[in-house]
Amino acid sequence: MSNVKLLDSNTINKIAAGEVVERPASCVKELVENSIDAGAKRIEIEIQNGGKALIRVTDDGAGMGKEDAVLAVKRHATSKLTNAADLQSISTLGFRGEALPTIAAVSKFTLQTRRADDELGTKITIDGGKIQDIHEIGCKVGTTVLVEDLFFNTPARLKFLKATPTEANKIHDFIVKLALSRPEIAFRFVNGNRVALSTPGNGNLLDALSAIYGTELTDSLLNLSLDAADLKLRGYVTKPNILKSYRSWQTFIINGRVVESRTIAKAVDEAYKSLIPKTGFPLAVLTLEVPQNSIDVNVHPQKIEIKFENEGTIFKAAYYAVREAVEGKSDAEHDLTEVASAPDTPHFKQLDLGEEFKEPPPKKTSERKKKPKDDLNFEQVLLTVADKKNPPLADNPPPAEKIPASVDKPAPIEKISEPEKKKSPPPEVKPAFELEPIGQVARCYIVAQGEEDLYLVDQHAAHERILFDRLSSYAERVPAQGLLIHRVLKFDSREAELIEKNLAVFAELGFTMEPSGENEFRLIEVPADAADTDAENLLRGIIEEIFNGVNEANDIAKKIRQAVLATTACKAAIKAGQELNLRQMQILLNDLAKTPHPHTCPHGRPTIIKFSAADLAKMFKRT
Repeated sequence: MSNVKLLDSNTINKIAAGEVVERPASCVKELVENSIDAGAKRIEIEIQNGGKALIRVTDDGAGMGKEDAVLAVKRHATSKLTNAADLQSISTLGFRGEALPTIAAVSKFTLQTRRADDELGTKITIDGGKIQDIHEIGCKVGTTVLVEDLFFNTPARLKFLKATPTEANKIHDFIVKLALSRPEIAFRFVNGNRVALSTPGNGNLLDALSAIYGTELTDSLLNLSLDAADLKLRGYVTKPNILKSYRSWQTFIINGRVVESRTIAKAVDEAYKSLIPKTGFPLAVLTLEVPQNSIDVNVHPQKIEIKFENEGTIFKAAYYAVREAVEGKSDAEHDLTEVASAPDTPHFKQLDLGEEFKEPPPKKTSERKKKPKDDLNFEQVLLTVADKKNPPLADNPPPAEKIPASVDKPAPIEKISEPEKKKSPPPEVKPAFELEPIGQVARCYIVAQGEEDLYLVDQHAAHERILFDRLSSYAERVPAQGLLIHRVLKFDSREAELIEKNLAVFAELGFTMEPSGENEFRLIEVPADAADTDAENLLRGIIEEIFNGVNEANDIAKKIRQAVLATTACKAAIKAGQELNLRQMQILLNDLAKTPHPHTCPHGRPTIIKFSAADLAKMFKRT
């Protein structure tokens, strides 16, 4: 008996759905791209429960007649290809003929459509891939697709979907990118009966950016452009001081299609190299036009990746355009033929980018060893950590012989606008180790000794751990420092929704805010330990951290607390490159020894590395 069997059509459709419809955002992508291909000028997307319960996409496009509508829900049916040769010059967004039938195979699906010349439209109802009803109906010109109970008949796939906020954010991010790729189309996104995004659809990319990110951001955008043989590049980037911790707010558009491109992403990174921290990403919206036959858009089932005929050309064009915009040289002249003949590899070090883009020579050793202008500030930070009135670490100051009695400690941090509360003294914390500092290496690592062992301590990670544990110890509200001048901050719609729902949580953690307008909040207080840091960047970084890590709906409050404490501790901690004296090193080592988890920072990096006497003997070949 043969072991090889032909699968039934229902199973085939479910397998195809696994390739095309990975999650609710994939479903939205296919439906909205179909609306764009139909010539829609207005597209509305509505979701409930992160798209798992309901997805509705409504457009004012060309619509379909009854015959076309029936064919559209069958596999391998498409109006965008006629033969295999058409695959070499695809100009539409959707073309595989898989979207509607595969979505219908794993949901309760309704299609309603009408052409302008038809008196009546067509309504098709499908349940789990099986057509239930087809009849005429009165409706507006265009198409509406309703997808309910997505993955109801594939429980394994439903099980692995993320929490509702995560799935909704995936959809939001995709619609943002589509809206930027098509500024001539008015997009409206409704998430749980709340308008989360709305663009004007007037064809102006800057207006679309303003509608999505706010005028405060768009006022800082830098325009870029580059023209070469068979290549046009347009777009916007932000100044180096406006960054986020994730790359998702970078949008790359090739011939009208939103794609992920490592080549272009690498070019943007290299253009900002030495201008921004390694952990930050600038906003970038780059629109590239190239000959259609020079790219392959069918290298990924969901068409989110693209293959270029000449990667080197694309890399250098993006690099030149972004770098010149950042440096204010948008009118600079250079040999564009060099771009067209660039090497195939996008590797930066193998490309001759000209003298104007070479990195400056490293500073001399004598310059790197210069002391910071104000060493007292770092000492005060460390002494504040060791203050007796800051539990739990503060109750064990360094030994008297380590800190001269004549040194005046700064006043302890007090809560703002809160009555003094009596607290029982914290229990005595037994030090995990006793170390004596020897010196500092690279103004980053403290060299210390124990009884017979050698230790290297990362000063930033160690101080970060100390501050994090101290902030975590507060049973009530984290001590806050009122801002002399309140800051009015504008957020995008999903960020504003998160803040509005969790104002009390943020306040308990030291960030007091109040609404001051649409998607705007007035920042009144920040955690006392972060009073000297940039409050706005700190808060925005925390919110990004939250969005990157929320996996379960009931984890949001917990995630907010973790992100606030970890980010606040990181920003307030002394940095690598700051020179410390032996007294400051001793304070840091003593306080680190009293933390509950002294060997790692809040992000999991090691704070201290031990070399035993036996380890040293092996290194020196003494055993």
